[in-house]
Amino acid sequence: MARREFDLATEAHRATDAVRVNEKSASAVVEQIAEEAPIALVYNGVPHVVVMASPVNLKDLALGFSLSEGVIASAAELGGMEIVPEQTGYSIYLSVPPERVEVIAQRRRNMTARTGCGVCGAETIEQAMRDVPKVKGGQNVTRLAIVEAMKQLPALQTLNAATGATHAAAWADPDGKLLLVREDVGRHNALDKLIGALAGGGVDTAQGFAVITSRASYEMVQKAAMAGIGVLAAVSAPTALAVRIAREAGVTLAGFARGERCMVYADAARRLTRNEDWQA
Repeated sequence: MARREFDLATEAHRATDAVRVNEKSASAVVEQIAEEAPIALVYNGVPHVVVMASPVNLKDLALGFSLSEGVIASAAELGGMEIVPEQTGYSIYLSVPPERVEVIAQRRRNMTARTGCGVCGAETIEQAMRDVPKVKGGQNVTRLAIVEAMKQLPALQTLNAATGATHAAAWADPDGKLLLVREDVGRHNALDKLIGALAGGGVDTAQGFAVITSRASYEMVQKAAMAGIGVLAAVSAPTALAVRIAREAGVTLAGFARGERCMVYADAARRLTRNEDWQA
């Protein structure tokens, strides 16, 4: 069988010919569609996992994944990073302490993950349901701050505006001003990219909160907890497991953050303040 040839994706989206069909006509158009590419993460020469992701902000993705999946404990443990274009995607070579490679080998996660796969090849229940640290401290947040952050987000989702096919994860200050936005075809990748950007920029994750344009699955809560993010607000619903993990980890979790309202599912740390305009 002949080997399939691919164009290496170097941009987050590309133009493609399409046909727009409605009840009256069919017309040729040019549409922007989101790119996705296989991204291989290799630690100290040992292949670890392949994720399907938007081929932009790859340094943020690699650092964020390494932190949120517990490969390294802090950004300081990352000794170096090299991104190498391949025929069909990218290999990211990362240098970490030798003892971290032993942990990787034990997990036996040299597998391919689907777009935005949160468990990324975990082979056992214990690997998928790993312990997460308790998030302590954190800035209080009002309903209005979450409302403000969600209002700003659509205008900053440039990739989604072009393609209609991507998720976003964003970081807001306590007043709801968005400071960082990352997009990807996978919701987990978007959050990993945000976590990587925060860690790379030395941002204190106790001084703000994160918003995501997806449902709040348990993996999203796990990643938030690993990054020390105390407040996570999602535009859609959480799962029951996500709520349980959020309560155990001390992550304040809000869902259905749309318009002027949101649903608060976990807030043991009482970070969401009940100010005068709070709507329960």
